[in-house]
Amino acid sequence: MKSLLTLLLAALPLVAFAQAQKAIRLVVPYAAGGPIDVSARLLADKVKDSLGSVIVDNKPGAGGNLGADLVAKAAPDGMTIGIAAVATHAINPWLFAKMPYDSTRDFTPITQILRVPNVLVMNSETAKRLNIQTLADFVAYAKANPAKLNYGSGGLGSAGHLAGEMFKARAGIFAVHIPYNGGNPAQLALLSGQVDFNFDNLATAAPNIKSGKLKALGVTTLARSNALPQVPAIAETFKGFEIDTWWGLVAPANLPPALQAKLHKAFTSALLSDDIKIRFANLYAEPTPTSPEAFGALIQSELKKYEPMVKASGAKAE
Repeated sequence: MKSLLTLLLAALPLVAFAQAQKAIRLVVPYAAGGPIDVSARLLADKVKDSLGSVIVDNKPGAGGNLGADLVAKAAPDGMTIGIAAVATHAINPWLFAKMPYDSTRDFTPITQILRVPNVLVMNSETAKRLNIQTLADFVAYAKANPAKLNYGSGGLGSAGHLAGEMFKARAGIFAVHIPYNGGNPAQLALLSGQVDFNFDNLATAAPNIKSGKLKALGVTTLARSNALPQVPAIAETFKGFEIDTWWGLVAPANLPPALQAKLHKAFTSALLSDDIKIRFANLYAEPTPTSPEAFGALIQSELKKYEPMVKASGAKAE
């Protein structure tokens, strides 16, 4: 009996070590290949020295709700963390009639990761044909030709749709919204001339802007983007206009403060490293490491901001 007890006691450090070596699961609520997934994989690789192995687990579905809910219902032990995005935590709660999680109560904020400006882009051939060179030209044409312009988006209630509705309201214009099943089909529709303009995220639109296929008329952040400094912010014309794409890191609610601090330190240090900044610059994304409190406050403020926008748009999702 004594020898058995001795063996069990000797094994305890090995059990603890094995548990410590278990990989952290980083849930991305979208399919592989997009900017959010790419950024998650870059960071997972960067933090492995401080946190050990971090495995990215893509769980797309229900507009991101499936993956977010998986994080919300995981054990608060630091072994499951996930991406919180503007859609999953600020738009979807107003878009879906029934949500499987509460975007503020069911999560522990860790840090904001990135933000990517959205940009108002036109098909370059369409802009040339209509003699639209600037945002002022665009608004003047739209006012003189109500309902003659149309725009595409990745679907009802998507960031592109809401940005378009917000812009129409501020500019006092009317344009027809054409929803597509995802951002890629909407972009293809714009490139082929099926629609006249889109509000797209800069990471997706920038290559076609630089190649001359798309004409950028304005970015949706309050200030100009360092990636395209020659393109004005829409807020320069319509004060306070701001709607960008952001995402950050969360854990399940009730995560112990020590684990929250450990995750925060590892990921913010990674975001501040020179090599990560360079990699994200190639995605036209701006690293935005914040305190957990600041990221939690951002989620709450964005949730309030999108409520009237989603309701005014009439968009609903099942």
